[in-house]
Amino acid sequence: MIVQNGLVGAMRMTLHFKHLHPSFMAEVSPVDLRTLTDQGTLASIRAAMTEFGVLVFHDQHFSYDDQIDFAQRLDGVLHSKTSSSVLSKNRFGNEALTDISNVGQDGNILEAADRRRMNGISNRIWHTDASFEEPAGRYSMLYARNIPPVRADTEFADMRAAYDALDAGTKATIEDLHAYHSIVYSRHTMGFDFSPEESAKLPGATHPLVRKFADSNRKSLYLASHAAHITEWPIPEGRLLLKDLIEHATRREFLYSHEWALGDLVIWDNRTTMHRARPFDDKAYKRELTRVTTLDLPLAMSPP
Repeated sequence: MIVQNGLVGAMRMTLHFKHLHPSFMAEVSPVDLRTLTDQGTLASIRAAMTEFGVLVFHDQHFSYDDQIDFAQRLDGVLHSKTSSSVLSKNRFGNEALTDISNVGQDGNILEAADRRRMNGISNRIWHTDASFEEPAGRYSMLYARNIPPVRADTEFADMRAAYDALDAGTKATIEDLHAYHSIVYSRHTMGFDFSPEESAKLPGATHPLVRKFADSNRKSLYLASHAAHITEWPIPEGRLLLKDLIEHATRREFLYSHEWALGDLVIWDNRTTMHRARPFDDKAYKRELTRVTTLDLPLAMSPP
């Protein structure tokens, strides 16, 4: 357990970070993130993100604006060029607040063949948010507003531990390689196709296969279903490499599954983890979560 101190208003508080998995993920002691503005405490959360990669906060009470405001205070510029934004107008009026749900504007469960649903169920394959953008996504913050009476978990994979477990030869082979990431590609593999006009708004981006970070001496694999090919290799060989690495990175010892409770906020680092939604009967039960993702840009710090 790690303890970090910070100030919230005039009151000093202590944050406790409890390991949920031997290599990553932690549950954070009670804190109201809506009112958290102290830079020291926000810095403690960022430091914990560097250590754990995924943080779980229970009993939050975010309005839509609260969630957006907290994300900006914690980590700056928000991602808004999502795949759902090219399909329909955001029902919350802000494309930075991504609708991770199976309901429409009228509050009813989406029809089975609805394109929004078909796009959304592709989140059940391993991915990392906004890797198809430049700059890519850094933190995602997913908030549970309405959960079904059955389990509908989100599963996470520790990509730093997966990198550490590679043999020396594989590490040397992949050290300087790059992957082209495209959500158009990943959705196509699932049988969902964007129109030419929609695809033009989602051009994709190229990123290193092995990520290194200034705030950590650890390296991480940077994989996902969005990774279409290795730019330095022929496509078949590159896709086989990506398949093998994803298979390696999703071995049981690198995984943790989060069981949602109403009011949970889960924050993860897209640069060091992958995640996927686990299936449930989404034609019978409503599940409504909202996600905000920040971009991997230098953070402009406010004065304390």
